[in-house]
Amino acid sequence: MSFVFEDRRAQVSVALVLALLGFLLVVQLRSQGSANGLEELTSQDLTLLVANLNTRNDQLRTEVGDLEGQLIVVDAAAGNGERSAQQLRAEITRDRAWAGLDGAVGQGVTVTLTGPIPASAVQEIVNELRNAGAEALAVDGVRVVNGTVATGDVGALSVDGVSLGNDFSITAIGDKDALAGTLVRPGGVVAFFAARYPDVTVVVTPTERVAVPGTVRTLTPAHGTPHL
Repeated sequence: MSFVFEDRRAQVSVALVLALLGFLLVVQLRSQGSANGLEELTSQDLTLLVANLNTRNDQLRTEVGDLEGQLIVVDAAAGNGERSAQQLRAEITRDRAWAGLDGAVGQGVTVTLTGPIPASAVQEIVNELRNAGAEALAVDGVRVVNGTVATGDVGALSVDGVSLGNDFSITAIGDKDALAGTLVRPGGVVAFFAARYPDVTVVVTPTERVAVPGTVRTLTPAHGTPHL
């Protein structure tokens, strides 16, 4: 019995050794099969391979640099486009305000008139303010635009259908000192009114901020079209 047991144990040991040798052989064959083949290249081939890799790396770096440069250009163009759009919006807003479509604010003067004043006198003050550089005008809250005139008899004045009465004001945006100086200078409108309309009181008040509303009139031309 002891001999049989020893014989079986020897067989198992031999089988384990054969299995281990087979495993190592498979690993070696797989390792050789997965080799990249660089060991088969000559030194000249390896030098050429390295040179090609360096050349390709240089090409890739150049492409990256070009793409980064294009990105900078695109970003700059986008920024310039946004700034141009902002400038255009600002110009449109400014032009709409000065054309009378929208309200406007700025330094200027307020001319308060009290008493029986004729329509022609109102127009005279408006024209004087325009000639002095007024950028926007309103008569008692009515925006003065092309075609706006004061009409009616003394005591029954109106501007664009809005009644003025005998106590109203004219507001003008512009250089407050220049506007006020034009009206109150010797021989100016205020002096003229004092001589011709003694019952009319004119008070000119320069201020840092006055406001005029936008017009309610339709300013679309009936006959003319823009020429670009």
